[in-house]
Amino acid sequence: MADETTAPMGASVSAATSTSQAPVAGRASARPAARAPGGRRGPGPAWRKRAEIFFFVAPALLLFLFFVVWPIVKAVQFSLYRWKGFGPLVDFVGLKNYVSVLQNDVFTGALQHNLTIVVLSILIQLPLGLAIALLLNRKMWGQGVLRTIIFVPYVLAEVIAGVVWFQLLQPKYGVIDTILGAIGLQGPPQGWLGTPDKAMIAVIVVLTWKYLGLAVILFLAGLQGVPEELYEASQLDGASWWQIQRKITIPLLGPTMRTWGFLSMIGSLQLFDMVWILTKGGPANATTTMATFLINEGTKRQNFGIASAASVILFVIALVLALVYQRFVMRRDTHDPAPRKKAKR
Repeated sequence: MADETTAPMGASVSAATSTSQAPVAGRASARPAARAPGGRRGPGPAWRKRAEIFFFVAPALLLFLFFVVWPIVKAVQFSLYRWKGFGPLVDFVGLKNYVSVLQNDVFTGALQHNLTIVVLSILIQLPLGLAIALLLNRKMWGQGVLRTIIFVPYVLAEVIAGVVWFQLLQPKYGVIDTILGAIGLQGPPQGWLGTPDKAMIAVIVVLTWKYLGLAVILFLAGLQGVPEELYEASQLDGASWWQIQRKITIPLLGPTMRTWGFLSMIGSLQLFDMVWILTKGGPANATTTMATFLINEGTKRQNFGIASAASVILFVIALVLALVYQRFVMRRDTHDPAPRKKAKR
């Protein structure tokens, strides 16, 4: 009797339990969404993320459009008109301004001067800056003072540096000619900045003095990333100092040198202030750059259409050279040289 009574009761209990666990009709059977760790809910909808991104990017984007894109658009517009800077744009000439600029001997000479400055800046400042950086990277007395002395010219304003060198290079009474006279030498009769075949040399010297500090500081920063273990291991293997620099330091410093070369190239193509202060493009257009050419055409001759065309050509040349440099020189810094094997399924 006890067994017969217990069996129905157990069956009823199990049936009640299974009934209570069964989903009730009309109610959602899914469990509530799991919350993120810390009691927070998961990420919001996609539009909220986009709104946040737009909120933070919009100010910088507006500034870029207003100060970069809009001036370029207006320069292209002005370059299609013969315009003196007054009144509406009514004298449409199309591409005649570009043809006039490209056929102008002064502009083609200015382009050659810019390319010369690009090449000489890299050929002079790269080995000189690397040698100074390797020297200052070693522990020595007065290391901080020497680094400061090297870097000070770069932080000086171009106007201040240009005026100082303009006074130093004055004929007869300048400091440079005075020092040369004291040792029995004599500078050019018309001065270093007044002689056509000496003016560009003087400009290159001033540019090297002014911007060498940037190369040294960048190379010093790159040298800090070279592991000391590599130097110690190479010394234990009996490598000489020059072998260490050629096999370890210079290859690992390659990305820094290529980045500096890019900055030097763009700065040399857009060079204006230092040349304007020293020579204003003279004498006899011996130091004219593309930037000084368009300033002369726009401010002195009131040929704003020609000046705008020259500025567009300068922009295109700088853009093309920058893209070519990034494509062929900086490619190894932005792409993985090792080919990746496809994963086997």
